[in-house]
Amino acid sequence: MSQAPRYTRRQQKADELCAGVVRALSGEKDVQYRGRRLHRGQRPLPVHAPHLHPDPENDDFPSFRGTADSIALRLQYSDARLHAQSRPSEPVERLIVEMLEQLRVESLAPDSMPGIGDNLRHRFIAWSQAFHLSGVAESEIGILLYTVFQICWSRLHARPVPEHAEDFIEATRAAIVPVLGDHLAGLRRYRTDQATYLRHACAIASIVGSMIRASGSLEGEAREDEPDKSRTAIFRLLLNFDSEDAGTTASAPLGQSKVFLDSEHGYTVFSRQYDRQEFARSLVRRELLEEYRDRLDRKIAEHGINRARLVRELKTLLATPQRDGWAFGEEEGYLDGRRLTQLVSSPAERRLFRKEPHKPHTDCLVSFLVDCSGSMKAHAEPVTIMIDVLVRALEQAGVTTEVLGFTTGAWNGGRAQRDWARARSPKNPGRLNELFHMVFKDADHPWRRARPDIAALLKADLYREGVDGEAVEWACRRMQNRSEKRRILVVISDGCPMDTATTLANDEFYLANHLKEVVARHELRGDVEICGLGVGLDLSTYYSRSLATELPQSLNNELFSNIAQLIGGRRRH
Repeated sequence: MSQAPRYTRRQQKADELCAGVVRALSGEKDVQYRGRRLHRGQRPLPVHAPHLHPDPENDDFPSFRGTADSIALRLQYSDARLHAQSRPSEPVERLIVEMLEQLRVESLAPDSMPGIGDNLRHRFIAWSQAFHLSGVAESEIGILLYTVFQICWSRLHARPVPEHAEDFIEATRAAIVPVLGDHLAGLRRYRTDQATYLRHACAIASIVGSMIRASGSLEGEAREDEPDKSRTAIFRLLLNFDSEDAGTTASAPLGQSKVFLDSEHGYTVFSRQYDRQEFARSLVRRELLEEYRDRLDRKIAEHGINRARLVRELKTLLATPQRDGWAFGEEEGYLDGRRLTQLVSSPAERRLFRKEPHKPHTDCLVSFLVDCSGSMKAHAEPVTIMIDVLVRALEQAGVTTEVLGFTTGAWNGGRAQRDWARARSPKNPGRLNELFHMVFKDADHPWRRARPDIAALLKADLYREGVDGEAVEWACRRMQNRSEKRRILVVISDGCPMDTATTLANDEFYLANHLKEVVARHELRGDVEICGLGVGLDLSTYYSRSLATELPQSLNNELFSNIAQLIGGRRRH
């Protein structure tokens, strides 16, 4: 198993558990991680305290649990509006106030939950050791901030400074404690009074900020030689508050597209002339389709998937009870007036009632939308196996299914790009390639008739580039034309949208921003439930319901159970 997919799945599990902790402790029902960033609904929750950014590769799970506990306490005990009104604007002072407010709420952890206190202590000490070992604390700014944080943590929690830091900060502590004076004492005294506490925290931040500016060390750090610039860069990361107020929509680490945001019409298309839609069976020779189908059947048999158990689980998740007439001659239920004469003739008779039985009914459509971009070619076989098993199981559970795919008609733009070049390359043309949408199985055909067509996913030359946003729109339109009450779209992909011609003519994040906008719109409208199934990748940046898979290693009963939970809406990243 490669290291990257294993890390992705492990991190997703940690995010799911930590988000659950935050929801349970804070009472915030709509908190979740998306793209490894905590969100409340569609809005990102800013987390600026430097010790609340554990490293998935180097930190253990208790550090992530401590981070979750700390964030939950912040949501519970801190008035965000009061904090925003009181915090300073200077970056160094603001960093200190953010850290001190986080330490304040951590000191309010209930004594009845000692495990939370242990987690918080573990996280702070782990961050403290990492900060020390990174070399940042060896600079004049670093040692000053490090000492302030250690002293304030010690005062608020009424605990000694961590052993590894005690000797290291002794000289700096002796110099600054008399200067900070009563404000240090005020931290512990007023930790339950946020307004008064903030005045002391701001005073400490002002004193420390003045010390740094008076020494000129902040500018000196920026003029250091190359070996020390990495330490300065680490420190400057702690001062980045730019993303806090960009929270009107769900953000992602991929960045914002200036072209997309500045355009009067949002997402645009240069030419739809060459877009096409085809049934997959028309793209592959019949003999080759039969060969692909035989190969697929052998592989499915080798994996030994328990399809009967999967069918039962899907029925439980997707079926809803529906009235199924009346059952008469029952010993309990509604009194049946037609049988009252039996009560006179046979007083011992008890079967005088009728019941209204219900049976499970699945009025549901599940559509699989497969990213047929070049990078997915390596995953074609396990993805096809997975889809074939799911489609067959869903059909046995009474669910209507379809399988769709999307790619481009050419690499690097094709005819659309050439038309743009002939038009003297106007600026920001929007999407600049030929869309090619494929139907591997439509909703009107059962699995048995579509068996060969699904196997066309194994044809390697179908995989080119991907314009995900328009593909999701296309799949949703198809589903909206159906009569099923519940519609679920499962997008299977291994990365962000990528079309070289569009990216070069617009900007790097143009297609990604469009995908986020499309998914957010449908999630808000509620007409189609959209899930992301990431192949070796966490897709929660785009989809609030998502699952990271590790194909082909995890192609087992556990994976299919997880996918069933995802489809049924029981699994939320």
